[in-house]
Amino acid sequence: MAESAVSLVIQNLGPLLITEAKLLKGIHEEVTSIKLEMEMIQSFLKDADIRAEKDDMSNVTKTWVKQVREEAYHTEDVIDEYILIAKQPHNQKRCFYFLQKIFHFTINLKARHVIASEIRGINRILKDIQKSGERYGFNAIEQGRTSTEAESAKWNDPQMASPFTEEAEVVGIESHRDELINWLIEGPSNRMVLSVIGIGGLGKTTLVKKVYHNYKVVPHFDCCAWITVSHSYKMEEVLRDVLEQFYKARQEFAPIGMKVTSLIEELKHYLHEQRYVVIFDDVWDKEFWECIKYSFPENDKGSRIIITTRNEDVAPPRSESLDYYAYKMSPLPFEIAFELFCKKVFKCEGGQCPPEFVDISFGIVEKCGGIPLAIVALGGLFSTKAKVVSEWHKVLDSLSSEFEINSCLRSITRILAFSYHDLPYNLKACFLYFGMFPEDCAINCARLTRLWITEGFVKEKKGHTLEDVAQDYLNQLLQRSLIQVDKEDFIGRIRNCRVHDMMHEVILSRSEELNFNLVSMSNFSNFERIARRLSIQKNVNTRLQNITNSQTCSILIFGADEVPNSFLSTCFANFKLMKIMDCEGAPIDYIPKEVGNLFHLRYLSLRDTKVQMLPKSIGKLHNLETLDLKRSLVAKLPVEISGLRKLRYLVAYNHNKDTKFNINSYCGVKIPNGIGLLKSLQKLSLIEASNATLITELGSLSQLKKLAIYKLKKENGMDLCTAIQKMSHLRSLGILATSEEEVLNLQSLPSPRPLLQTLFLLGKLENFPKWIPKLKSMAYLVLYWSKLMKDPLKVLQALPNLMSLWLYDGYRGEQLHFEGGGFQKLKFLQLRYLGGLNRLIIDEGALPLLEEIQIGPCPQLKEVPSGIHHLKSLKILKFFEMPTEFVLRLQPDEGPDFWKVEHIPSLTFQYWTHEGNYIRYKLGDLELLNLRS
Repeated sequence: MAESAVSLVIQNLGPLLITEAKLLKGIHEEVTSIKLEMEMIQSFLKDADIRAEKDDMSNVTKTWVKQVREEAYHTEDVIDEYILIAKQPHNQKRCFYFLQKIFHFTINLKARHVIASEIRGINRILKDIQKSGERYGFNAIEQGRTSTEAESAKWNDPQMASPFTEEAEVVGIESHRDELINWLIEGPSNRMVLSVIGIGGLGKTTLVKKVYHNYKVVPHFDCCAWITVSHSYKMEEVLRDVLEQFYKARQEFAPIGMKVTSLIEELKHYLHEQRYVVIFDDVWDKEFWECIKYSFPENDKGSRIIITTRNEDVAPPRSESLDYYAYKMSPLPFEIAFELFCKKVFKCEGGQCPPEFVDISFGIVEKCGGIPLAIVALGGLFSTKAKVVSEWHKVLDSLSSEFEINSCLRSITRILAFSYHDLPYNLKACFLYFGMFPEDCAINCARLTRLWITEGFVKEKKGHTLEDVAQDYLNQLLQRSLIQVDKEDFIGRIRNCRVHDMMHEVILSRSEELNFNLVSMSNFSNFERIARRLSIQKNVNTRLQNITNSQTCSILIFGADEVPNSFLSTCFANFKLMKIMDCEGAPIDYIPKEVGNLFHLRYLSLRDTKVQMLPKSIGKLHNLETLDLKRSLVAKLPVEISGLRKLRYLVAYNHNKDTKFNINSYCGVKIPNGIGLLKSLQKLSLIEASNATLITELGSLSQLKKLAIYKLKKENGMDLCTAIQKMSHLRSLGILATSEEEVLNLQSLPSPRPLLQTLFLLGKLENFPKWIPKLKSMAYLVLYWSKLMKDPLKVLQALPNLMSLWLYDGYRGEQLHFEGGGFQKLKFLQLRYLGGLNRLIIDEGALPLLEEIQIGPCPQLKEVPSGIHHLKSLKILKFFEMPTEFVLRLQPDEGPDFWKVEHIPSLTFQYWTHEGNYIRYKLGDLELLNLRS
């Protein structure tokens, strides 16, 4: 896939020749010639890639492709070096300025002359490469789109409701799912262990995840945890992860600093009286269970543990205990496999295979050997093809050499690789980039797409932002089933995604194509390979030696236990051409001033670090597009930040969980005046409304899609409304007052923002803003400490797309009424701290899709909401700090209101303890009745 490297060079040289014509004086013709040579070589590379797909590429050809790739990277580096020197500023200090200017001019002239000579050398090399391509007999394939690319180029609107979760109910697992659910919630009270065994791609994780999240299973257990173990794990981290998940579910903080022995004792103590379920997914080590089993007490509460593994030897043996079970998954029967394929490929036909496609579809499904992952991957491939039988035969013929009769692991990998080969070039690099992330890693989609954009993988599309195009790329990969949805929110937005571990293996086998390498921070030896992109991870075999290679342009750090100060200094001093530095979650507490040396840096993430201050040299990063300070300790930005005119993404906020929740639990960042100069900003959150001038400047940020501002005073409300009125692209808005009693003066917004989907208002509303009911795109609405006196439901119920509504001390009245026909799409409803509420009415026909309600404390509410029995979609009902009379009316035996809620799978009561956390009780628990009595 050297074509992607060449494509990036061509893509970057075009604008450069136009915008930097003066800068390229003397070498402009040479750079133009490079671009033309690259375009010719690119046409040969397409033919080389096609040969590679058929496995008939000779060693000579592979060497040629490698030369092209390396020369493309070399070209990019040399051009970047030239620009770095040409644009390098010099200090202007009084009388020395003239001498400095002459000195720098002389040095730069020599450096530019050397680089210009190097560029001419590149030109000669490229001409030789192009001639050798002709000698090897490559055909110059035109740059027009292939049929695959044409199909893939169809725009997938990222604003449309996500279609991907429809496949969550995977064909063929229903019977397995029901069997496992019964095993979990029925049977003896002994602690039981079940191992789900099968080769990769059978859907072990998918099956167990469906069981784990089932509405019958969730309320049955007191606590639960899901741990992905994988090849490399540390027992201490596994135990700590289990403990943290248990504590987090009860809104408590887990103890820190414990070693293995202490963690085992803490777990045993914590689980002594709990009915627990724990999933250990993707276990490879035969000794795993022997090491961990003593952490989970046999407490006669009906606790369950599930292990998924490819290796039967990993499963705890039945001979050791009668409470150990093995569940062996087999490939799908042909009929079910065919149904799964048709469901994926023939969506427009209702999942029914047209008669003329039956024979060829049978052939495709047979070759998949009943492996769901292979079926879905090929289904995703054929779903992009025109519905023409002859075209399908061409694809199938090219596949035939990739299959083997028994569909063993190797052939499955080949099948998956074929789906990769079928990707258009603009998606191949994006897909390979998943290899930069650790195996079994849940990847934040927003982070991923920003990295794609920074790497240059995302091509501009007229009428759309780069972010929208990147989202479309992600949607295409999802539709092809090459990646999976890991997490989505109530309004259907995909938050996290991941790749199957077998797909990850396919990607790593092709790491050379994107020139990336996985390395470890633990040792500085035995790392000799030149890598353009470094992914620094824990527990990888390759070790890092000297990082002095100027070609390294991207570094991502994952889960490192330690990042030496010398490492950062070395990076910033030597990697002058670096474009990406992603330190998310890294144990660092400062950024050296040498970061200002990285003129080409476009992406800097300090998210979830202990960094408290940015150096003033940050202002030198004139190409910076992303600055991510989320959950860092940075509270103030230097004035130099106003010089970052290309910045598109600036996020810096934290949430203080150490104190009782209040409006000041949210901490943002103080920014200097001059923010209005950053006209490329699309996301800005969470900034302090420190003065009227700054608020007025926000009106200059017309490209903003997301804005969050805090500590807003009443007198500045009108200025903010004026600024917001100029933001026609705004999709998410968050406004926080200085205190819970400070009034948010937001009445003066003359017209609603048409694209606004998410609105957070934290502060007092004297009157409900008239523009909110006009927000037809609104999907997510949060009103905290609004203290409204009039029922807001009357104006909100007609919002056609509202899916999530949060009221926290948002209403001071006595009655809320959900009228019939209202809130037709609402899925989540929170009614918290409504002190005056004494009656809640739900008419039949209201809230037809509601899945979860949270209510309380509401001390005046004496009985369950009238009409709650109408809510047939309701799965979860949570009550907080409700009075005794209310609780007693719901008890199963004698409670007069029990009939209203008996259809709800999960109903819990939660009460705040002196220790500063919630304790949860299920309906009918004796402890709950004793507590309330």
